[in-house]
Amino acid sequence: MSLSDDERRDILRLIRAERVGPVTHRRLVERYGTAAAALEALPNLARRGGAKSPSLPAVSEIEDEIDAAQKQKVQLLFLGEETYPPLLEHIEDAPPVLFAKGDSGLAARRCLGLVGTRNASINGTRMAGKLAGELGKEGFAIVSGMARGIDGAAHEAAIDTGTIAVLAGGVDVIYPKEHAQLHERLTAGGLVISEMPLGLTPQARHFPRRNRLISGLSEGVIVVEAAKRSGSLITARTALEQGREVFAVPGSPLDPRAQGPNLLIRDGAVLTESAADVTNNLPDVFSPPRPKLDDPSQVIEFETETPSTPAETPTDSNRADLEEFLGPTPVAVDELIRQCQMSPAAVATILLELELAGRIERHPGNRVSLLAEI
Repeated sequence: MSLSDDERRDILRLIRAERVGPVTHRRLVERYGTAAAALEALPNLARRGGAKSPSLPAVSEIEDEIDAAQKQKVQLLFLGEETYPPLLEHIEDAPPVLFAKGDSGLAARRCLGLVGTRNASINGTRMAGKLAGELGKEGFAIVSGMARGIDGAAHEAAIDTGTIAVLAGGVDVIYPKEHAQLHERLTAGGLVISEMPLGLTPQARHFPRRNRLISGLSEGVIVVEAAKRSGSLITARTALEQGREVFAVPGSPLDPRAQGPNLLIRDGAVLTESAADVTNNLPDVFSPPRPKLDDPSQVIEFETETPSTPAETPTDSNRADLEEFLGPTPVAVDELIRQCQMSPAAVATILLELELAGRIERHPGNRVSLLAEI
């Protein structure tokens, strides 16, 4: 579909609203049909959740953001439009809008993620470059995070065949600083994308969000050198949750940088020593799973022109019952539906209310937890 300028503005304004993340954005548009209708519904939803309405950016702020992107030759890719990366739209928490600088057509190609430690060994960077170069020649676009070490080696090796850098900050913010030249080459001959606003400096909490996009863009993720607890293993776990294949390059048990890949292999990842190990374990036609909804019978249709009204409105008693089952430990939404014996639509509505009131947090795998009151 093709969105109007007003629809693009409303979508961007909704995702910039306080306490509205990608999953909530999707649920709101799914329920109310348009971002404009969802914006109108926010105050009542938050009030029923026990808080005041989330703050919204002014329309002029959103228009300034769009103008700034145009001046910097940054494309805005909206979920549901033809320019949006096809694999990414299938993940549950797909960003409603992406900022892209460079050749956005690269994201429509078959993509593979390649990630690893910043503190890479010489052999690790060589292996990353070898895999990226060979897979690039096979027609794959290589996706990574433009970090030091393995990421940088992967981008450098695939710059001529096609590579995508997914950033944790704005696409105009160079991080790390020593990758200024690489960033320039990527925007000229590759692609740099992010869900973050222009000018935003990356912070620690942004990197897990960035990692889910690396795997979401890709048919599979290759890990070359990573500690047991690292961003690369977060990317691998996210890939599994998204239905992607995971590949890992083995290493010496004496090297801490090999602990992550060796652990992944022990848990079922494909042992990878060459590009053939990757290509031989990918299906000829990749079909990612649809996002998991609270009600499996529902289908998300962003083209809907009329709002979709739930069959029932939750009562105060329903809200109290559901809150009894919520705590600081994340619980699956499907489990809440079973325990509360309410319809999926009612549970989804209550969770929307609580999230917009700042009382719950969403987690990967369609799970939620109660936030402690301050």
